[in-house]
Amino acid sequence: MNVIDHVRDMAAAGLHSNVRIISSLLLTMSTNNPELFSPSQKYQLLVYHADAIFHDKEYRNAACKYNMALQQKKVISKTSKNLPSEIEVKYKIAECYTFLKLDKDAISVLEGIPSRQRTPKINMMLANLYRKSGQERSAVTSYKEVLRQCPLALDAIIWLLSLSVKGAEVASMTMDVIQSIPNLDWLSVWIKAHAFIHGGDNQRAINTICSLEKKSLLRDNVDLLITLADVYFRAGDTKNSILKFEQAQMLDPYLIKGMDVYGYLMAREGHLEDVEVLGGRLFNISDQHAEPWVISGCHSFYSKRYSRALYLGAKAIQLNSNSVQALLLKGVALRNMGRVQEAIIHFREAMRLAPCRLDCYEGLIDCYLASNGVREAMGMANNIYKTLGANAQTLTILATVCLEDPMTQEKAKTLLDKALAQRPDYIKAVVKKAELLNREQKYEEGIALLRNTLTNQSDCVLHRMLGDFLVAVNDYQEAMDQYSIALSLDPNDQKSLEGMQKMEKEESPTDATVELDGDDMEGSGEEGDLEGSDSEAAQWADQEQWFGMQ
Repeated sequence: MNVIDHVRDMAAAGLHSNVRIISSLLLTMSTNNPELFSPSQKYQLLVYHADAIFHDKEYRNAACKYNMALQQKKVISKTSKNLPSEIEVKYKIAECYTFLKLDKDAISVLEGIPSRQRTPKINMMLANLYRKSGQERSAVTSYKEVLRQCPLALDAIIWLLSLSVKGAEVASMTMDVIQSIPNLDWLSVWIKAHAFIHGGDNQRAINTICSLEKKSLLRDNVDLLITLADVYFRAGDTKNSILKFEQAQMLDPYLIKGMDVYGYLMAREGHLEDVEVLGGRLFNISDQHAEPWVISGCHSFYSKRYSRALYLGAKAIQLNSNSVQALLLKGVALRNMGRVQEAIIHFREAMRLAPCRLDCYEGLIDCYLASNGVREAMGMANNIYKTLGANAQTLTILATVCLEDPMTQEKAKTLLDKALAQRPDYIKAVVKKAELLNREQKYEEGIALLRNTLTNQSDCVLHRMLGDFLVAVNDYQEAMDQYSIALSLDPNDQKSLEGMQKMEKEESPTDATVELDGDDMEGSGEEGDLEGSDSEAAQWADQEQWFGMQ
């Protein structure tokens, strides 16, 4: 057993720091005396040394050493055996480049591997890189190759469906394994559910996932519950979404996936103390995921600390450039700080990553309206309506834009009536209909609409709006009660507090059109660096610790 064998055994045993020291010394000896080790032994030393450096996360240095190993490999006889795989070395180089955000270089390295020699993990990395760079056709080809090699690669299936590959085609690629292995009959239903999700058919997705979740073998599966919670969220069903997120959390207290959406919903509902606790708990689990940063950012945003929300959103994107929730958080923070054009960039990136999530489009439409781009907003709303069909959400989005133009008020009313006919409990539609009734000074009709909606659910914005309507008809005592209920649901709701204070100051409020504001119903909420942060936001990096943020 020679010294190279000892180094190899230490590398296999995971003694990376030891390997780094001894391989460095041996490589220096080899430089000073080229005859000391054979070309194949020097190649092995270079690979083991690079692996140890990679383990220390010095990716630029590791890539350099791996490339030196490949140069050394060229002088080795092809008949040499038991050497580290050249394909594996190239994969490691590509990994280094992805960590360094040099995606083009990573693609170039992987494309240099002949297609027949590409392992499933190489094809998966290549597919992800193609998708990230917008090369969708190449991404589809690579994902299909992963599925051909590994028919149960479910993440590859999800990405294929997200790239508009038909569910039936994807299912056909898994049929042999489903038929040959017992208890896999659920997989075709699972694929169908995700096909509905990526096709924007949220209700059928919910029904399909519920049918899976009820099966005894899959009951209480955390991944299914998180998927179901996310689809409820996309469908605008906040109550059931929160319920499923909480159910998943109880089953897995270390759960991180999906908690950014859960934290956003809780913040939007006014439960800021719970959001703060959730963020702190997730930081203790892992500060290397985007989710805890997004949750803390949502807490800051709904506490009206927009600069801090901006910083936290940018930090989340730095950890995961594909985090839609982080992009949306940074987008709404930028928008509320008046940096509308920067916000638009982030909402567009969120749309690219999640083309079936309506909150991405809502954020962009809000930006257009904020910059008086009613024509652009109308074009976007019409496109959503035509692409995803006439459901309560798309009808409400189109109606929201129509409300901005005095010439399309009647169209807005028609659209909102259609939305409420489909889903009488859809809060965003109720809010917009109430705003329209207020403009028309139809206070009694507005009161009836809000009372009817509040029969089955309690919501801060609806109680506050009902209070505003009651003031308009001089019912001050019940108006005060409604403001109190709104504040009990969200103690930070400034408009409810202002309503109460106004009533206390003015014994006889005028019967003029009251101000209604449904802005709390905005979309959730980018790209990788901190470049979007202003000087104030950048100070957070020096002033705050990662844990226990207030």
